[in-house]
Amino acid sequence: MPQNEGSPHDGAPHEGFEEELGAVLRSTGEGFSVDGRRELVEGGLTRGRRRLVRRRLAVTGGALALAAVGIGGVYGGSLLGPSGKSTTAGVAAAPKPTGDTAKPTEPSLEEKRRQAMRQEQIPVKDIADIIQANTPAGQWQFEGLDGKGQSALGVYDDGDGEAAVSVGLYRGGGGDGEAGAGQVECPSKVHVPYDSCTSERLPGGDRLMVIQGYVYPDKREDTKNWRAVLLTKDGFLIDASEYNAAAEKGAAISRENPPFTAAQLKALVTAEAWRPLTRQLTKPDRLKVSPGKAQQPVGPDGAVVQATLRSLLPKGLKATDKGGEGEYAFVVVDDGKGKSLVQINVQPNMGDVAGRIFGSGDVTTLPDGRKVKLTKQPGEKGGSGVVMWTADTITPAGFRVVVSGFNTGAQHEAATRAEPALTMEQLKAVALSPKWQKLPMK
Repeated sequence: MPQNEGSPHDGAPHEGFEEELGAVLRSTGEGFSVDGRRELVEGGLTRGRRRLVRRRLAVTGGALALAAVGIGGVYGGSLLGPSGKSTTAGVAAAPKPTGDTAKPTEPSLEEKRRQAMRQEQIPVKDIADIIQANTPAGQWQFEGLDGKGQSALGVYDDGDGEAAVSVGLYRGGGGDGEAGAGQVECPSKVHVPYDSCTSERLPGGDRLMVIQGYVYPDKREDTKNWRAVLLTKDGFLIDASEYNAAAEKGAAISRENPPFTAAQLKALVTAEAWRPLTRQLTKPDRLKVSPGKAQQPVGPDGAVVQATLRSLLPKGLKATDKGGEGEYAFVVVDDGKGKSLVQINVQPNMGDVAGRIFGSGDVTTLPDGRKVKLTKQPGEKGGSGVVMWTADTITPAGFRVVVSGFNTGAQHEAATRAEPALTMEQLKAVALSPKWQKLPMK
């Protein structure tokens, strides 16, 4: 995965990522897109990127629905889910008035978001009533029925064991379903394990993903998470989750599978009764930044990053999977001795974190000023025996290329070989290739 300042995790990788991401969400507040992942509030993602050193959940598409919901009920597509070409534009803050003659300025995007949130709280009871009306008969216990919000959490029991069930209503990416289509695409099993996943376009233009997976990627507990996410054609998400336990985490397994079938989950999120509630949410396109305020970032083209990575791999390796988005790319290779995941992040404008990343450890400075840091550490996602070898490089101008190799085809799965398919010298050669600084930028 993208590096977190070279620090290994504490053996609970999934929770560690969620806690780390949550801290960034709270501290950067504005850091998620509300318009197709293109315009970010007050530069929040840029600041969050530097705090996390781009510790992004590098997955594809629908994995977004398995991770976190951004501030204010907006899915955080730029950080979490790559379908399409993510950008990380900053947004200039509104100028402060000076003197008695100062004119009022237009509310910032953050203030617009706050105003929208104050207006779009939905009675939890209304959400709970629709859940009950569109699921099989059973006993329900809901939390916070007297409150307001954008989601409802309940425990359902049909006689075969209690199961946690939740439904949330959120703004998606952009003012239409096309802009957020990646949020309902099935993820790669390289990063997210699951038993079944389907993604389809429904009559009328809505998009639907139904995925049957697990709470923990390494399956250290048998808690299953089955989920349906509907992206409406006008840009809203209806997100339903169910578990085979009375809580997502910390509760004993109460049944073999969650209670509702894929067809029943689909029926739940596509129920017409949700439409009056989603109309109470602010449309994503009403929160766009005014023309002229967005500053387009300088970043690599995702398709070119992926192609360049593959072109730099040593000969004799067979690619069994590949993908990525924006600055991130991965490929799973096999040299006949077992699968091995190789991944890369290409990150311009990272000079302000160079001191933290390259201030200690095995760091070499090349004649041209580039710094190179080589590390070997355990894998981050709980797979038995997994190791991660990393070559992390940065130019004096702050252009960072970090490449990692693993001795498994997926970090949450057990090691398939003793060492990564690429040696440390080969990883270093990939990271230092002059091709990276010649990539098209957007």
